[in-house]
Amino acid sequence: MSRTVRTASGIPLPQLEILLGGAGWVAGSLGFGAGGGTLVMAAGLLITGWLFTTVRRRQGLGARLDRRLRVRVLRLGVVIGVVLVVLGVGLPLVGQGWGELTVPIGGVVVGAGLCSLATLLGERSFVAVGGALVVLGAVGSLLALNSGGAAWPLGVVGIGGAVVLWLAGIRRIGLVGELRERVGR
Repeated sequence: MSRTVRTASGIPLPQLEILLGGAGWVAGSLGFGAGGGTLVMAAGLLITGWLFTTVRRRQGLGARLDRRLRVRVLRLGVVIGVVLVVLGVGLPLVGQGWGELTVPIGGVVVGAGLCSLATLLGERSFVAVGGALVVLGAVGSLLALNSGGAAWPLGVVGIGGAVVLWLAGIRRIGLVGELRERVGR
């Protein structure tokens, strides 16, 4: 992954990976049932909140995008959101067992969206993260079709995707470099 080029006003969309990771964690915790899933979800939301406030304190809102680029980024976000809603509503209606594919295919859609966002923002790290989400979505789809429950596909895609997104987010904003300096490496 390349170094992020920082402008005077910061990096573009610094909280994106953190928020997507939080959403992935919530989706992954839904497969664990009511008792354990609630604890897992609470832990993920706590981590997301801590990372979000850390990023917000260090980067603020990030680099301001010009009007044309902002419209293109918002358009891409709306298209991805509509596709996710259609998948969330449509796949369970198709037939028995297809609802388990909602989160894995949603991970593939978000990964493809991050790859598209990489071309708009010039952030090559989004390609690596998007590719990892596509692979996790494919593995989750295989698990959903070969297993009897929803815990495996939801857990692998949701929680695995959240960890990948969080790690990429803290690397992109420079927290990894700061940690290395504090440890004394």
